[in-house]
Amino acid sequence: MKGIILHGGHGTRLRPLTHTGPKQLLPIANKPMSQYCLDSIKETGIDEIAIIIGGVGSNKVREYYGDGKKFGVKITYVEQDEPKGIAHAISLCKEFVNNEKFLVFLGDNIIQKSITDFVENFKNSDYDATVLLCEVDNPSRFGIADIENGRILKITEKPKNPTSNFAVTGIYLLRPLIFKVIDNLKPSWRNELEITDALDTLLKQNNNISYETITDYWKDTGTPDDILHANGEIIKNIQDSFEGKKENDVIINGKVIVGKNSVIESNVTITGPVIIGENCKILTNSVGRSKVIIGPNTSIGDNSIISTSNIENSIVMQNCKIDSIAGIKDSIIANNSEIKDNSLGNNKIFLLGEGSKVSL
Repeated sequence: MKGIILHGGHGTRLRPLTHTGPKQLLPIANKPMSQYCLDSIKETGIDEIAIIIGGVGSNKVREYYGDGKKFGVKITYVEQDEPKGIAHAISLCKEFVNNEKFLVFLGDNIIQKSITDFVENFKNSDYDATVLLCEVDNPSRFGIADIENGRILKITEKPKNPTSNFAVTGIYLLRPLIFKVIDNLKPSWRNELEITDALDTLLKQNNNISYETITDYWKDTGTPDDILHANGEIIKNIQDSFEGKKENDVIINGKVIVGKNSVIESNVTITGPVIIGENCKILTNSVGRSKVIIGPNTSIGDNSIISTSNIENSIVMQNCKIDSIAGIKDSIIANNSEIKDNSLGNNKIFLLGEGSKVSL
């Protein structure tokens, strides 16, 4: 059995974060979100994975994952020149799949439950497809499955008036039969070949489709709020680890990870859950600012310097410099960004693309 990770798309709802790279490389708890997908696939025993790339920053995907050896898998790259839909992307992998059953994972989906049992059930079944569903509060954002007596009746892509709250997650178990269906699909109103339309066609042709329900945490990280929520959920489950250095009066509460060679200076409180990467500095300024508080629900990437700033419920990526008298909350600050804020007032919210410079 083989695996496929979809790593394309424009990520328009996440701009400016996606102006310089794919959304699937944005970090959640200091790890690219698509790496969670890769780890989930590897955990099932699948070690041959195709990553479908296209759009801005495809080279960054190749640079990060390479041939897959350092992740314990073998990676093949498949180019999707234009964003023509999930079904179109899957169709490009026909040669890679080579008549085997396969698992498809959208690279911006975060799931905390192991999918190994779902994969084993599919391997040992005669199902033509298995879809993973999750009950949601906002079903019009997703493809929706109508279910009756344990069977899927139909699947509809982003209905205006949903008749079900079972969202089709971005995880699919498929047989090569799906390629023939995709070959005969017509583009949707979005001018894309929809995987939900392909699955619905399988149903109408009386093929054998099953479903499994995810009852643990699942998130389609399509918006900044989604990413912040996923970040908070993932770091809830971290194991304490402190490999840096700290002054004697530093206060640490809750679950906290501090990476190698990071320095936490005097007058700092870290309120977990918090992850601080390697080679970071958490400082107070030279005039003796009052206590700095980092957290909760905050991740700080490698090589970042945080000075005089209170930060909560935020993601600070790698190589950032932040010196802010006012607090920062509910923010995502991309790699190589700088904030210098000497203004007083309430907490500020930032959504900054890579290399941003802010002076207030």
